[in-house]
Amino acid sequence: MSGRPTALFPLFAGLETLEGVGPKTAALLEQLHVLKPRDLIFTLPYSGIDRAVRPSVLGLDFPTVATVEVEVIQHHPARARGRPRRVQVEDRDTTFELVFFHARGEYLQKILPVGGRRVVSGKLEMFDSVIQMTHPDHILPLEEAADLPLFEPVYPLTAGVSQKVMYKATRAALARMPELDEWADAEQLRQAGWPTWAASAQAAHAPTCLADLTATAPARERLAYDEFFAHQLTLALARMNRRKGKGRVSAGDGVLRAKVLKSLPFEPTGAQSRAVSEIAKDMAQPARMNRLLQGDVGAGKTLVALMALLVAVEAGGQGVMMAPTEILARQHLQGLQPLAAAAGVRLELLTGRDKGRARTEKLAALASGEINILVGTHAVFQKDVHFADLRLAIVDEQHRFGVRQRLELGKKGVSADVLVMTATPIPRSLALAQYGDMDVSVLDEKPAGRQPIKTALINTQRMDEVIEHLKGAVAEGKQAYWVCPLVEESESVDLAAADERFKALRARLGDGVVGLVHGQMPPEEKDAAMAAFQQGELSVLVATTVIEVGVDVPNATIMVIERAESFGLSQLHQLRGRVGRGSGASTCLLMYRAPMNEGAERRLTTLRDTEDGFKIAEVDLEMRGAGDLIGTAQSGMPRFRVADMESQSALMKVAQSDARKLLNDDPTLETPRGQAARALLWLMEQDQAIRLISVG
Repeated sequence: MSGRPTALFPLFAGLETLEGVGPKTAALLEQLHVLKPRDLIFTLPYSGIDRAVRPSVLGLDFPTVATVEVEVIQHHPARARGRPRRVQVEDRDTTFELVFFHARGEYLQKILPVGGRRVVSGKLEMFDSVIQMTHPDHILPLEEAADLPLFEPVYPLTAGVSQKVMYKATRAALARMPELDEWADAEQLRQAGWPTWAASAQAAHAPTCLADLTATAPARERLAYDEFFAHQLTLALARMNRRKGKGRVSAGDGVLRAKVLKSLPFEPTGAQSRAVSEIAKDMAQPARMNRLLQGDVGAGKTLVALMALLVAVEAGGQGVMMAPTEILARQHLQGLQPLAAAAGVRLELLTGRDKGRARTEKLAALASGEINILVGTHAVFQKDVHFADLRLAIVDEQHRFGVRQRLELGKKGVSADVLVMTATPIPRSLALAQYGDMDVSVLDEKPAGRQPIKTALINTQRMDEVIEHLKGAVAEGKQAYWVCPLVEESESVDLAAADERFKALRARLGDGVVGLVHGQMPPEEKDAAMAAFQQGELSVLVATTVIEVGVDVPNATIMVIERAESFGLSQLHQLRGRVGRGSGASTCLLMYRAPMNEGAERRLTTLRDTEDGFKIAEVDLEMRGAGDLIGTAQSGMPRFRVADMESQSALMKVAQSDARKLLNDDPTLETPRGQAARALLWLMEQDQAIRLISVG
């Protein structure tokens, strides 16, 4: 794809090229992430002030902002140092005062000559039964009053940049806007009643009333759509590129899957059956599958994953399942082993620990096709690992692969279908933004036999009671997690807190009963402690949050989270999901230090009242906003300037289907609308997409 269209050059010039913006202002604007004229166009006003001229200030409700034509009556110099100067003025019905601190007398005489008529605009207040306007925002001769917008936009500011500067700078940027060809779908424009891109930007910066500032105002909605559309076009291009990678048709006969279903003591949930059939259908297509399997804590992803792997085996190929850590890989092995045995297929584990002869033998069995399913860490991607016929790769995405890493996976030259699993329920709008290039299957039902978890809030002052209760539970053979708070200052402080709690519990519960895991430990020690807990040698595991990822100990039925108010909602939900995995009734105690702030209280009560991860994720999104929810920087989440993922997920959905349809009709973006879409990608700085078109 050739370089940036020349029509866009003026929008990508330096800020100092704009009238009224010097190097100093340009440097200050960087604080608002404004680096070029284009960014000013997408920095919209968030409020507005009614500046329509009124006949008089009499009868207004103070304090209020008003604009009125006045005659200057007289000047009152400051009565003492530090006191203000006052200028008495008169409108049609009453007199009032303009008040100025630290103002030079001759300057005021010049702009407000006695007997002169002016239009003044600013905030009016009643002070000692005198109406006053302190430091008017505008003082204009009558002939200039027409330049005052009837409704003045209010912009986000940063230190050193005033509304006046922002107003001038945005106007200068708007003056450079080229007319661009239309990239939006004609029918969509007609139905929504949207203006063109240029007209929308002009209108969004010149609101006429408060309604024009809402997200649903046509001009603003159009600009939000353009951001979403550019983003979804990038994702759709990534999806199309991956599909171009030759896929394999993997159609299974269902024999192995039937064996597994027969061996199960329960029926799969409707959601599980639906996900399996969506995956099998994808695998039977010649295009490569790229699907996200999203399931709440304990929704039964393991069974779905195995059924998918068996489709590959039934079709005469192999499957691989990758986990981010060795402990999780071993756990997948434990979960899959009995099911694989029921199907009569060979399942093996490959990690960095495999050495020497054992490793050589495994690799030979893999290369000859004797191993049907491989479970492992990223060690499965090393140079000497060869599959006889790899059909399906499942990535257990605890560490959030971004779009880029998913593209990397494709570059391994493996034409395998890809299934990404995530245990974090993601609200629909975020799923569209982050995984818009993938097809999504959702597991939103709990398998039969799962115990509900009783969640209670307990004040830290009752610590002794909690430990006493724990002592009784341990005596009955129960197991518990005790999660220590995250202290922001430093990891060493975290460690000290965990260490102290570990010693205190060991003193009360006895030696050899309590174990400790934390982030600073060497991996082998951590694995050893986890394994001892998993095998029931330890009854209580004291931990910093390292345990939130996937550890499965069915006998653990108690989860104590200390200083729960310091954790995020989804983190608490993930931690709670570590219990309630067996047949025993489970409890989660959220210990908090009073008084809690409103946010903390809402987090903990939400958790107490529901176990539905999707509901919890929605509340989390509402409370924290999208950027915080997934740590924008590392997740590859887009930063939208106008669009709002939370409130406009329906618009995102429209943008997604429009993007997919456009690429379906015009895969190389050569038609006039395709060319317009290329200009949009440049305008929205979607470099990744631009590269994809040029290589495509």
